[in-house]
Amino acid sequence: MKKIFPIITVLVFISLLGIIFFQVVWIKQALQDKEIQFEETLNMVTIQAANDLINERAKISPFDNLKNADLLLPLNVFPATIAHNFTRQEIRTIINKEFEKSNIKGLDFEFAISTTSMIGDDLQSKNFYSAYSDSANNLSTIYPLDPPGGNLSQPFAPQELLVVVVPHIKHIVWKQMIWMLISAVIFTFIIFTAFFITIRALLNQKKLSEIKSDFINNMTHEFKTPLATISLAVDAIKNDKVINDKTKMDYFSGIIKEENKRMNKQVETILQAALMDKQSVQLNRVPLHAQELINAAINNIKLPLHQKNGVLETHFDATNDLVLADDVHFTNIINNLLDNAVKYSKDHLKIKLTTLNFNSHLRIKIEDNGIGMNKETLNRVFEKFYRAHTGNIHNIKGFGLGLSYVKSVVDALHGKIKAESTPGKGSCFILDFPVIKKPV
Repeated sequence: MKKIFPIITVLVFISLLGIIFFQVVWIKQALQDKEIQFEETLNMVTIQAANDLINERAKISPFDNLKNADLLLPLNVFPATIAHNFTRQEIRTIINKEFEKSNIKGLDFEFAISTTSMIGDDLQSKNFYSAYSDSANNLSTIYPLDPPGGNLSQPFAPQELLVVVVPHIKHIVWKQMIWMLISAVIFTFIIFTAFFITIRALLNQKKLSEIKSDFINNMTHEFKTPLATISLAVDAIKNDKVINDKTKMDYFSGIIKEENKRMNKQVETILQAALMDKQSVQLNRVPLHAQELINAAINNIKLPLHQKNGVLETHFDATNDLVLADDVHFTNIINNLLDNAVKYSKDHLKIKLTTLNFNSHLRIKIEDNGIGMNKETLNRVFEKFYRAHTGNIHNIKGFGLGLSYVKSVVDALHGKIKAESTPGKGSCFILDFPVIKKPV
């Protein structure tokens, strides 16, 4: 697993980079193709619009322009130019109609009717070309407006040209492809998210596997010690001298009984954790006085506390300690917290247990001056199977289930628990339970 996991991570990461690279290449190519396609469409629209203008001009009789001609100069009676025959709005309408035929609606475009001679000399044409000569951002096309077969009636007249310009072509192309681009980005993001979720799941699985391996090793050690002790006690009982000595028989029988109780307690702890994990434990929640249950837990801890030469200081300041709780499980969580305070202690152990009322809740604080916890341990202290590294302290045993069980019971009783700690100075566990009104 240790070798395969980095390989999987690297391969998936390289695959993601490859997907992103080809996505970028594909988008660039799609934009270029779209620009080429749009350019071809613009050429076709310009040609069609020019032909429409030529055909419309052919329908107009040269004599229709006599009203605008100079009577002193009869040579003015010639086919009028496109610019004379059509207004600017009429020309725009014709061009716009051709764009709509190509399924392009609402396009912002500019146009001009110019001549081959005006391009070099006319000020307006110069301004037009200078304004739209940026070929990087604007797309333009030019098409002659001569009638079919050439302008025979005006052989010396300058050639008319239709110029159509679409400004900000790249912006238009991006706008047309926006949903495709957004979809590509969204799916790329989904792939990235799936990748990181997979990596995180693999890391968690790896961590869980290591924790379970530690748990199995620890459980094996926890059961091996009492089994070895029972085995030695049984061998001793078989000795003739012990069989005939009632005092020694009672002593070795007591050892077997105590070790058996110890193993049963360990099994019960594992079963309780399994039940809480499946949420199948049934709590018998009834109104109980929490301080009475706390006193019961304190009686259970007196012997190990005495062996450590420790001191337990209590301050029952809560005026209302009536809570909905299960007497067995509530006592167990106090037992667990006090037992941890004793196990993870230094010399001159001192435990302070306080109860008080806080915002319609009963608050229980258990403080000690033990070895404390670092930030990492504090963040993971309620995780199942997790055990803190205790440095040079090797006599602390357990499965890493105690505080996980405590957290599960507190949650089941609709309470809250949090831990505060400073390495080398001790820890503090704060429990809050909703109180109920005392019966009148």
